[in-house]
Amino acid sequence: MKSKTIITLLASIGLFAAAGAVQAQTAGDRVYVIDQRGEVVVSGTGLCWRTGFWTPAAAAKDPAGCKCDKDLLPKEVCEPPAPKAAVATAKPAGDKITVAADALFDFDKATLRPEGKAKLDEVVAKSKAIKLEVIIAVGHTDRFGSDAYNQKLSERRAAAVKTYLVSKGIDANRVYTEGKGKKNPVTKPDQCPGAKSKKVIQCLQPDRRVDIELIGTK
Repeated sequence: MKSKTIITLLASIGLFAAAGAVQAQTAGDRVYVIDQRGEVVVSGTGLCWRTGFWTPAAAAKDPAGCKCDKDLLPKEVCEPPAPKAAVATAKPAGDKITVAADALFDFDKATLRPEGKAKLDEVVAKSKAIKLEVIIAVGHTDRFGSDAYNQKLSERRAAAVKTYLVSKGIDANRVYTEGKGKKNPVTKPDQCPGAKSKKVIQCLQPDRRVDIELIGTK
């Protein structure tokens, strides 16, 4: 019965010239008459032909609604507000500082020297110039000594750095420490050959270090 109603409508406007020239509409389909190409059928004056199921609410859901009946539909349907621009969020950036361990501690020690405290004061000043996310302090040693001894020494030095930074007002939860022992030397394997001596120890100075990384946004 519904299809017959639409066929009668099409006949009355002289558009049903041949069977199948226009697709029949159903309540679940488009609310505008469409041809076999899926295009909306328009009159000689450019008006879209509506089916018997047309209502403003249904037209608002039809893909051709704004094209055919823009003036009758809510403005937000045919002219939706532009999406809000995504707020640019600054990604935390890192500022890595490598401090010679001997500048912070006496040789083979984990107690901060006055000169070492001055170096860490510079780190504190830099941390206060940014919105701090985290400070990472990683201790390293040279190759002399056992793995276990150097691991403990690197951890104690990193912990000493954290203790000092916290004493200067840095939140303890924002300071992460780690010891790498002698696992990550920066000197090349053949750069400082030989047994333990003053010359070789001096050559291995770059390996005895504390890497301090500040991560935050400006």
